[in-house]
This record gives sequence, structure tokens and C-alpha cells, in this order.
Amino acid sequence: MRILGIDPGLQKTGWGIIESVGSSLQYIASGTIKTQAKEATPKRLAYIDKELEKIIEAFSPDTAAVEETFINADPQSAIKLGQARGIALVVPARNGLSVGEYAANKVKKSVVGAGHAGKQQVGMMIKVLLPKAGKLGEDEADALAIAICHAHHKPVKERMENIC
Repeated sequence: MRILGIDPGLQKTGWGIIESVGSSLQYIASGTIKTQAKEATPKRLAYIDKELEKIIEAFSPDTAAVEETFINADPQSAIKLGQARGIALVVPARNGLSVGEYAANKVKKSVVGAGHAGKQQVGMMIKVLLPKAGKLGEDEADALAIAICHAHHKPVKERMENIC
């Protein structure tokens, strides 16, 4: 199963693709979609949409996963993150992919073993789990962590849906 993980943000949206076969994980690709702060928000969102479309077309993932929004003290930042997150949810869905959503603590616990792990710990574990990934930015590492979390939890969700 090929999984697209997305760490949404209006300024930087991280993405990562892994292949999951049984308990084996393989790095496929990753990157960061960066928007220009001087551009209007609708144009920035359209750019994220277009770039995610290109990624899906290029790598043909089977499923996708997006990090859930955390509580933000700054209402403007929360709104912007929510808008970028909406794009991250709709683009894979529009392309026929199922989309999982995971809380940041669940992602960290799946990768590091601790729900309150720091970004540096997540990045270090990504290098251990996916050594072919090489040097990664924080947003890429977070996106790969989301994909790994989905690889660990999606089979459980599918089994439960088949039972019900």
C-alpha cells in the first residue's frame, strides 16, 4: 500500500510517500510545498491544491493521511491552518483516495513511542525507520510520520469496518 502523508500549513505543507508491505516500510519520496507570504490567501491555497494534484499524479498513492488541527492561541493562524488543512483533505478525496486523520499525539506515539515527543525526536526516528529518506526538513519528517501512523492504524480501521 502506497501512503501519502500530509502535514498541512499555509506557508509550508509537508508531504511524504511511503510504501507499506506488511510491517515493512519503504521511503518513496517527500518534499515541502512553499507558498509566498505576499500572495493573497486564495492564490496560496490554489497553489497547494495544484501541487498536491501533481504529487498524487506522479506517485499514485493508494490512500492518504492528514494531521488533525491542534488548538492554536492565535485565531488568525488557526483559520489559515484550517484552510490549508481543508485543501489537504479535499485533494486526495477528489482523487478517489480514502483519507485518514490523526491527532499529533497519536502520530508522535506511533513513531517515537511518546505522544509528547519533540520535532527533533520525530525527525531522528524517521531517519531510523526510513534511512533512504536522507536529510529532511521538519515538515517533510512530520508528513512521513503521519504516513507511518496511517500504515500502523489503517489496517485496524479496515478490519473494524469489515466487521460492522
